[in-house]
Amino acid sequence: MRMLNIRVFKFAAILCVGFASGALAQQAPQGITVSGEGVVSLAPDTATIRLGVSERAASAAEAMAQTSEKVRGILNQLDSLKIAGLDRQTSGLYLRPVYDNGSRNDTTPVQVSGYEAGNTVSVTVRDLSKLGQLLDAVVAEGANDFNGLQFGLQDNQAALEQARKDAVSDAMARAKQLADAAGVKLGKVVSMSETSQGFRPMEMRSAQMKSMDMPIETGEVDVSAQVSLQFEIAGAD
Repeated sequence: MRMLNIRVFKFAAILCVGFASGALAQQAPQGITVSGEGVVSLAPDTATIRLGVSERAASAAEAMAQTSEKVRGILNQLDSLKIAGLDRQTSGLYLRPVYDNGSRNDTTPVQVSGYEAGNTVSVTVRDLSKLGQLLDAVVAEGANDFNGLQFGLQDNQAALEQARKDAVSDAMARAKQLADAAGVKLGKVVSMSETSQGFRPMEMRSAQMKSMDMPIETGEVDVSAQVSLQFEIAGAD
């Protein structure tokens, strides 16, 4: 009787393993998975620039006063060019001592020789025809610190929608090519995901802005979208 129970138990165990193996086989992913990308290039309609002033003086108060005076002049120029208050923001403000390392030795501590103050303003220009005039004006007012010029788009929604469509078309074309190469038929889409999106702004570094008499080329910005699609293989077991 005991031997019969053991045999029944073994049979049940084998049967359970068989069902489990079948379930795992049914759950195993089958099909073709591909990625696609769509890119739409457009002329930019905005520019953002970080510009500022840094000054050194014997005292902290004097360094701050000189910097503040020049920044006020820069803001007045922005007013004259009708740059809205919402399109400018103080993005950096500092005051630090300047040390005289030349006077240091093993017995003498480092001496403070003065102070340096700085103020940086981020400015968004929505009329690119004013960009060259703005740069000339702020340099004339004492701006001596530039942290790059970045071109962008005020509204990239329509371009992003087109980039998504192009990304899906690209993925479907890749899947069809793979299916043809493998000698199988492409089935329906079973999953889709978007991995990233947005536009890649074009930057101009401060080294490229040293000669302000040269024209500024805006070029293009790219709006891109990437998708991942999984297809069934038609007729696959």
